[in-house]
Amino acid sequence: MEMPEAFDTIALPAEPQGLAPDGSAVRLLCKLAGGSMAHFTLGPGEVAAPVSHRTVEEIWYILTGEGEMWRRQGEREEVTTLRTGVCLTIPLGTDFQFRNTGSEPLTFVLVTMPPWPGPDEAFSVEGRWATG
Repeated sequence: MEMPEAFDTIALPAEPQGLAPDGSAVRLLCKLAGGSMAHFTLGPGEVAAPVSHRTVEEIWYILTGEGEMWRRQGEREEVTTLRTGVCLTIPLGTDFQFRNTGSEPLTFVLVTMPPWPGPDEAFSVEGRWATG
């Protein structure tokens, strides 16, 4: 009989552990065989780099701040307002970019399915907003 994974408990790290491929600050949280979770911050006025993923899908939940999320799948695209309590998906094959339009940090948690495989997962795409 195969043993289940061990329990894991993590407190939100005080400092970011690095930058995500889009440029947002990332704090890694728990991970299981089917997915991983992390906390992200994008500062006021910042615009994330536009990216797409090779193998993962994501579910986002906005904790604080205000912003906009652009998503594109082929000819279909939309811009969604980001604010506390908004939950959205990034299905596989979706180009996306987000920005902080408020005066406070934009913070969110997301689940990546399967777990984030590493730095080669995201690749650059043409986005909606200029980054700087």
